[in-house]
Amino acid sequence: MSSTPSSDSNADPSPTGKGLVRQARAAAVIDIGTTSIRMAIAEIDNLGGVRKLESLSQAVSLGKDTFTQGAITKATIEDCVRVLRSYRRILEEYRVVSSDQIRVVATSAVREARNRLAFLDRVHIATGMDVQPLDEAEVNRITYLGIQPFLQSEPSLVASRVMVVEVGGGSTEMLLVRDAHVTFAHTYRLGSLRLRKMLENFRTPQRKVREIMETHVRRTVEQVREQLAPLAQGLDIELIALGGDMRFAAARILPEWTPGTLARVPVPLLERFTDGILRLSDDDIVRQYHTTFPEAETAGPALLAYVLLAQVFERPHVLVTNTNLRDGLLKEMAVGHRWNREFSNQIIRSALDLGRVFNCDEAHARHVAEMAKSLFHDLRGEHKLEPRHEVILYVAALLHEIGLFINVRSHHKHAMYIIKNSELFGLSRKDLLLVALTARYHRRASPQPLHEGYALLDREDRVAVAKMAAMLRVAVALDESRSQRVKGFRCHAENGSLVLHVPGVEDLSLEQLAIRQSGTLFEEVFGMPAQLRAVRDTPKG
Repeated sequence: MSSTPSSDSNADPSPTGKGLVRQARAAAVIDIGTTSIRMAIAEIDNLGGVRKLESLSQAVSLGKDTFTQGAITKATIEDCVRVLRSYRRILEEYRVVSSDQIRVVATSAVREARNRLAFLDRVHIATGMDVQPLDEAEVNRITYLGIQPFLQSEPSLVASRVMVVEVGGGSTEMLLVRDAHVTFAHTYRLGSLRLRKMLENFRTPQRKVREIMETHVRRTVEQVREQLAPLAQGLDIELIALGGDMRFAAARILPEWTPGTLARVPVPLLERFTDGILRLSDDDIVRQYHTTFPEAETAGPALLAYVLLAQVFERPHVLVTNTNLRDGLLKEMAVGHRWNREFSNQIIRSALDLGRVFNCDEAHARHVAEMAKSLFHDLRGEHKLEPRHEVILYVAALLHEIGLFINVRSHHKHAMYIIKNSELFGLSRKDLLLVALTARYHRRASPQPLHEGYALLDREDRVAVAKMAAMLRVAVALDESRSQRVKGFRCHAENGSLVLHVPGVEDLSLEQLAIRQSGTLFEEVFGMPAQLRAVRDTPKG
């Protein structure tokens, strides 16, 4: 195996801003994918700037193993170890050695392997690297971070709905963005290498490969069309294609294309090129286009998916960028934290959209969420939770009554089911479980060790759920009248209780009763009961 520099060395210049000093440091990200392990080394700064220094790629057979046998073979694991050891030596030359300078992630080929834990342990023992398998929601979030600069810099994209698609080896990631807001995010089990291996496993005759491949791809494309139909009315959709297969096609169709800019590939030319690729064997593709065998394997199915998407949505062209997962990872490292305000707002917008689908009482939900947020801030010294838990609590408050769509009876349990089985942009499966459990415990029983989902959490997350649920119960009680008449409060400890002083409401008997009925969990968690006290308006004069 040899390391080959890639052509995606685009930089992301960022303004220095007034009064801020740019502080640069070296960093690296490694992406363990279905057909290769790629590394990007860059200089990042505290203002979000990223300047690529070097990009490397080496082929591996992870996807071939996982999608045919369900597990990664010992030989492939050792191939990955050799690649990562060689990358480690290069990183040492760049003095990128500490754990906070390096991030190593893996996608579907590792995530779906039966022996993924053995793979992760072997890599850690051999290289000292901690590999983080990304779930679908995390891939969508990081993809959005990588594509953001293009969405913000192209005026033509602002007035359109933008469909961002990446057909990978194991799955297809889909985002729908309007005005920089993600309105839809989903991962489809359509992957170019997965499809090729499925056809090989069933020993599909060569004359039937194109027909069966197109039928399979079209089924997923029709699913995309049906899901996006309510969101895609009234405005044109621009289709942005990510991924190495589309970059491969764009570079051949438009030889003058400059990487780092958006290429505009006419769909008729893309159709013609795709037809040509599908007629060739992998060996012919390698010889004719001077590409690698892993790239030759995935090109046909991936390009066919892009063509069918463009046809279904009647696009005259496909926009292509060389942005990739590593760009998003570097951007995230440069920003310094996941849960900034813009990202949190994206999550909240996604939660509101989900609530509308299930006819939630939005006025009540928003008010409870704001009350929960105020409690979170006022009780920081007591709960000692991380900033991300504020967003998780807020989302749980927005969706705590979503189960009413199914039935009033046990609607807290129905809420947990709906949330846990939904997709909220930006939230990993673990984060989504925390939201679901917090919403589930907004009423009735306190968390119990044998409860579904709760028993799977480690102690830190169990404690976080209990704290958030306790605060959510108080927030729900504050809008027991559903009139949003409690506009705010201030709280302090008094005689072993947490007293919430509520101005502007003379009669709090309804809310006080609700606190007494549901406040047991708060006292169990924080060691003090919550009480409401009306603040009388001071007479003027």
